[in-house]
Amino acid sequence: MDEKTGDVLTIEELSLYLKIPKSTLYKLAREGKVPSQKVGRHWRFRKETIDRWLDETRVEEPDTKGEQ
Repeated sequence: MDEKTGDVLTIEELSLYLKIPKSTLYKLAREGKVPSQKVGRHWRFRKETIDRWLDETRVEEPDTKGEQ
């Protein structure tokens, strides 16, 4: 992705980037669960902010070693 044109993502681009349905992304954006900005009627997302958000919200899998 070209940095000059790829700094800000549309809902369609972010949906592909995150590999989730647009409907889910709309819901997350409306609920404030994903960092976003509404410009008029359109949602916009900064790629750098999304990458940071993904790193910060990473869920650690429980350690299941030794459990039966």
